[in-house]
Amino acid sequence: MSETGQTPPIRRTWRVGWMIGLGIIAVLLLANAHLVYVAFSSQPACVDHLKLPDGSPDHFRAAKSGC
Repeated sequence: MSETGQTPPIRRTWRVGWMIGLGIIAVLLLANAHLVYVAFSSQPACVDHLKLPDGSPDHFRAAKSGC
């Protein structure tokens, strides 16, 4: 409600709603673009496996080394 006790115009309310919605979508798109950028720009170096393939059933290790 405004100072005069009247409700705000419907058109203005819809415009604010659309702007908030578009702002949220823009933030989500930028966050996903940043995630893809970081995923492609940071390639971690190859790390040796610390666990040897001794056949122990209670140890997890990579199926195949990427190096």
